[in-house]
Order: sequence, then C-alpha cells, then structure tokens
Amino acid sequence: MNKIRQTLECIKANSIDCISQEELTNKLQKVSRTRGGLKIKIGFDPTAKDIHLGHTVLLRKLRALQELGHTVYFIVGDFTARIGDPSGRNELRPALSDREIRAHARTYTSQCFKILDKKKTRVIFNSIWYRAFTLNDFFPLLSRYTVARMIERDDFSLRLKEGKPLSLLELVYPLIQGYDSVKLAADIEFGGTDQKFNLIVGRHLQESFGLPPQVVVTMPLLVGLDGKNKMSKSLGNYIGITDHPQDMFGKVMSISDELMYDYYRLLTDIDLDEVKKMHPKEAKLFLASTLVETYHSALSARKARENFEKVFSQKELPQDIPVYRADSDPVDIIEAITQSGLVSSKREARRLLEQKSITSGTLVITEQSLSIPPEGKVLKIGKRRFLRIILKK
Repeated sequence: MNKIRQTLECIKANSIDCISQEELTNKLQKVSRTRGGLKIKIGFDPTAKDIHLGHTVLLRKLRALQELGHTVYFIVGDFTARIGDPSGRNELRPALSDREIRAHARTYTSQCFKILDKKKTRVIFNSIWYRAFTLNDFFPLLSRYTVARMIERDDFSLRLKEGKPLSLLELVYPLIQGYDSVKLAADIEFGGTDQKFNLIVGRHLQESFGLPPQVVVTMPLLVGLDGKNKMSKSLGNYIGITDHPQDMFGKVMSISDELMYDYYRLLTDIDLDEVKKMHPKEAKLFLASTLVETYHSALSARKARENFEKVFSQKELPQDIPVYRADSDPVDIIEAITQSGLVSSKREARRLLEQKSITSGTLVITEQSLSIPPEGKVLKIGKRRFLRIILKK
C-alpha cells in the first residue's frame, strides 16, 4: 500500500467530515513528488489546565499521521483564549487572566507529548503574530466576512433567538482563529465536529489571501462521564490523562456499556469485534486497564485494577490510602480532605458533605467536625476516594 493510500485511509478512519477528499488527494500527490509531508494544523485554546481523553481522539489521529511522515503544527491559542471559543456554547464565556492562560499552556505543551512525536511536532503560540497586529491589519481581516454569514452558526443564531448575549468579540473569534491557518499556510486542519464552522472560516480566509484552501477534517466528540455531553473540564465529566491511576480506572468503570464501545473505538487500536465477544464487565475492566497503562504504566494499571476489585467486588479497602495527620481532635474534615489533595477546593469538599457523599463504614458523615478515635478513621469520599485520618502523637 503506497503512502498516499495509507494517509487517506488513516484520515478517513472514524472521521466525520472531509472537505474535500479530492483536494486532499491532490495535496498528497503534490507533497509525494517532493518527498515531503502535509503541514497538519491542530489548535487548542488553553482554557483549562489539563488535557483529557476527549482531546486524545484528535491527538491519536495526528500521531498516526506523523508515523506516515507528516508534520503536526500544534497551535497553542494563548491569544485566542483571551476571547474564548464560543463553539457549542449558549452563553458568554468568562474571560481568563494572562496568568491562567500561561499556566494552562505550560501543561498543554508538556502533556501533548504523551501522544505526539516531539520530533515531528512544531509548537507555536498564536500570540507570536498577534503581538504585532495593528488596527491597520485588523480592519482588512474584518472586511472579509459579513455579519449575516457569521450568525448563520447554529449556536449564534440560537442565542440571538433566545435573547442571550452575543458579544462582538465572540463574532470576531472565528476570524482570529482562522487567521492562524493563513499565517501557517496549513494543508489540513483537524478539529471536533463542534469546530467545523471555525475550520471552514480558516479555509475561506486562506482563499481570500490567495493561498490554497486547507482541507477540513472533523472528528467525533467523546461523550463524557455524564453519558450525554461532550467531555469537558467545565462540565466536570472528564477523565484527565494525568489523573491518578486509581481515579482514571474508577472513572472508566463508571461509564455505560454502550459508551464503552465508543471509548474503545476512539481511544484505542483494539479490534472492536474481539471486544464484543467479551463479557461487558470484563471488557470494561480491560478498557480501564488499557487506558491506565497507556498514560501511566503496566504496573499502575495492575495495581489500579486490584484496588478497584477489592473495593467494589470484595468490599475491601484499597491499598495505599492517603493519610492525613490531624493536630487535634475533633477534626475539621473539610480542611482535612482539601489539604490532602483529594478535592480541588473547600467548596467541592463542602458540596460532598452536603450531598452526604462522605462516609465511614456504614456511617454517613453529616457534620463538618468529626471526632477521631486513637486508632484513626477511614473516610470514603464519593465513590472512589479514601482518606485515613489519624491524630498526631
């Protein structure tokens, strides 16, 4: 099988849109004559600090294309993140500070190489060309799209129909993101199905600047742990690729059997026909082990499975329960849970307490102040987290 055919089949696998395949074939024929590869663009606005499994649907595809000799240009939208991508939103996104954006960008650019080949990846921050952008540059860019064309977007038209705010800044966002494709002269751009409009704007802008239009390829959105919405940090339905192995394992085990097969299809290279021959429970255990091994190690996967089976099948306590040493009795459990790093904030710890999601054996904890016996006490926080509290001598 020649390289052109391999690339076409790789791109088509699991993809939703390809605009257009004829153009893609022509681009592949052109680069094959020079023994080069496609310039593949992927853009992420660092609006959250970690990459989750939803991002890896695209990153895995790009890694496969790198192995076929193509180069990935990983655009970090440190400038566009100040606006916030309105795709799939029905309300105005909150603005991020420069400090938040820089912190998030650092984690994105380190975590992406858990999947991408660093030698075949060019990381570019789009603030590089926007730092020198003036009004004289900006006005001609604005003139290349009409308001009528912009509000054809389903999410924009819905917000206007419902009387929800739609800022001019959000209308401008697709142009600013699309201009990245002009500066890069990208051959092809990948994105989720919710990015289709933005990617097509980039294609149109390239044509208006006299460049060959990029091919647009969209990939399906990974459904999150809630079973209905796309995986998202803001919705709290995500599995981060840097999640603790036990947390990652437990989260995967919480998804429905139906969703499990989509995870196999989009997140692994395992033959789905073979998976469907397995009992659903064993298939899910295998999926959880596979993902933990991919982003941590085989040892971590084995330990995570052992702990899961002890807690949920044999009703035993897991190994390696974190310990919090309290200065005095009674103990403020909000403080203990937060300081132990089991939750991200006191607000989350308080919410768990109010929802009666903190237990000790068969006892549901309802008070913030908790007396601890000399031998200590083990708390279960939610479904998968445990904390042993002991008093300092």
